[in-house]
Amino acid sequence: MSGTGRVVDRTATATVVALTVAFGVFFVLPFAGLIERAWEDGKVWELARSGIARDALTLSLWTSTFTAFVTVVVGTPVAYILARSRFVGKSVIDALLDLPIVLPPTVAGVALLTAFGRRGLVGEPIDELTGFTFGFSTTAVIMAQLLVAAPFYVRSAKAGFEAVDRQMERVAYTLGASRTRTFFRITVPHAWPAMLAGVILCWSRSMGELGATLIFAGNLQGKTQTMPLAIIEAFEGSGLGLSGAIALSVILLVVALVVLAGFRVAVTRAAVRS
Repeated sequence: MSGTGRVVDRTATATVVALTVAFGVFFVLPFAGLIERAWEDGKVWELARSGIARDALTLSLWTSTFTAFVTVVVGTPVAYILARSRFVGKSVIDALLDLPIVLPPTVAGVALLTAFGRRGLVGEPIDELTGFTFGFSTTAVIMAQLLVAAPFYVRSAKAGFEAVDRQMERVAYTLGASRTRTFFRITVPHAWPAMLAGVILCWSRSMGELGATLIFAGNLQGKTQTMPLAIIEAFEGSGLGLSGAIALSVILLVVALVVLAGFRVAVTRAAVRS
């Protein structure tokens, strides 16, 4: 290799390293600042044990988990059909699934309100017939999370189903296995890493959901106030104040890291087994 080539290679390597370090520093500094501020603020750890923090964390955890469960149940058939079938309107459905991903969450909240609110397209007749309203309830929190988070799972699961070798399924059919048995014994095990990754994305998006929840479900402590909403309320000066916002942010950061780390380990093991 000529001297000029070596110089070019060194320059390129140095540039890549510098850009990587710059990105890493930029990515880590905000979290480092949050931890450092929490460490210095003597009230943070006390506020982290407050009723507001406990209620918001509990609500966020169970609604996000329930949303992820519902998404797997109803989203898996959708992902499989989109991956294996060809029909009129498939591209339209694909586009509709992408809408909650690309649109601001506030738009999703307004859409939910106009459809399921007390004066909504579906919400009004249900309210008149039964007296039940979706809006400003824990059910509304789950609906908001489901609308914005489910597409992440469907997209990932669809990619997983598309990657499965269909020849293995055909062999199973020739050996007498039913479609249902083949799906659970052949297709799902091979698509499982992608499906599990989709669950991670869905759960994470649900935990961080803010805009749609605020508009459709409101911000009621113990009922609809998730961690992001509690942080916004505290940051605006009501309730726990800035120290409370920091405390809630640290709690959410730690919980998310622990859960995501566990999910990542599960995904890695599933990928190795498959």
